[in-house]
Amino acid sequence: MKNLPVKPTIDFEDFEKLDIRVGTIEKVEDVEGSDKLIRLTVNFGEFKRNILAGMKKERSNCKEIEGKQALFVVNFAPRKIMGEMSEGMLFDIGYSNEITPVLAMPEKEVPNGASAG
Repeated sequence: MKNLPVKPTIDFEDFEKLDIRVGTIEKVEDVEGSDKLIRLTVNFGEFKRNILAGMKKERSNCKEIEGKQALFVVNFAPRKIMGEMSEGMLFDIGYSNEITPVLAMPEKEVPNGASAG
């Protein structure tokens, strides 16, 4: 594992700007023409989002995460990637450390849309 230095200190107000919520991954689909992107359809209770994640090469079967809850940042500005809009960011653990990433998940099921932090 690659150890990383601790990032610079931030103010609590900076942290509060992030809207981190639990969502259930309802559907996992390939993004055509990409060797690493998948499209996640995520249920946050009162709304659903399509979120692109670069995890095709990290898992032998990306569909194994369908039905699982995970943490997402839902207030990133939508971003067009490979001609598709991504409306948030999936939290995962390990990518920056050069280990096979895993989902950041609640320890037990909680309502979709529950806020973290």
